[in-house]
Amino acid sequence: MTTMTEATTRTLDVPGATLTYDVRPNASSAEPPLFLIGSPMGAAGFGTLSGHFPDRTVITYDVRGADRSTKPDMTSPSTPDEHADDIHRIIQEVGGPVDLFASSGGAVNALALVAKHPEDVRTLVAHEPPLATVLPDRENAQAAARAVHDTYMRSGFGAGMAHFIAVVSHQGPFPDDIAQQPAPDPAMFGMPTEDDGNRTDPLMGQTIIGTTHYEPDFEALRAASTRIVMAAGVESEGIMSSRGAFAVAERLGTEPVIFPSGHSGFMGGEYGQPPGEPEAFAAKLREVLET
Repeated sequence: MTTMTEATTRTLDVPGATLTYDVRPNASSAEPPLFLIGSPMGAAGFGTLSGHFPDRTVITYDVRGADRSTKPDMTSPSTPDEHADDIHRIIQEVGGPVDLFASSGGAVNALALVAKHPEDVRTLVAHEPPLATVLPDRENAQAAARAVHDTYMRSGFGAGMAHFIAVVSHQGPFPDDIAQQPAPDPAMFGMPTEDDGNRTDPLMGQTIIGTTHYEPDFEALRAASTRIVMAAGVESEGIMSSRGAFAVAERLGTEPVIFPSGHSGFMGGEYGQPPGEPEAFAAKLREVLET
């Protein structure tokens, strides 16, 4: 059995940020490096999944403005195009092309990357991109994302996160009055009810609007040399991120691949969340990459 090599941590100065990324090398592998990305979730969320690919060089990183990757104003918005440029620069440093597994906001950033730099990626597995713009109810879905941001800016982390959970777990199309619906009580989710005044959360402060409101360049994606596989969790049916995967696949003329578990099915308890099904998830990912 191949053993997992230790990660080497590196930094890279890019316009407007200093990125921190990790490389677990496997010099004997004939396969391209496997790059695992989320957004704003960083490298720490991929510890379990990385461990299932000891036979590959594995790259993970923290997106600008989150965890170890800094920018002068940690509250300023970050866009998928900026993240795409960051990923491109890391691939240039490590050497590409890569196979890319991208989840949630990372899947949105990966679609932006492939539209601009298809030569960077051999196969993209884009797992559950929360793209409001591709949905039939796009205006209501965008309004729901803006409402989460507004709640966070007005009332702080606990209130914002409770509102976020309500929106991302919403089943089916969003109603016309979604932005007027009151946010749930943070205590229902074990969140703090007091506002500590901090507004540096990268999810609700920096990325939620830019991610959900992003307009993919479908003409460029259809023309790209990259093999693009849209993916959705079997337990995610009906939520915005799963609907996004199906809608993007339809625009690309493909069928989404169904993965085990749900939105965070590849995780093994990171951030204290209940584990998904990381072993089955990794096996499915390997199957898709080797197809």
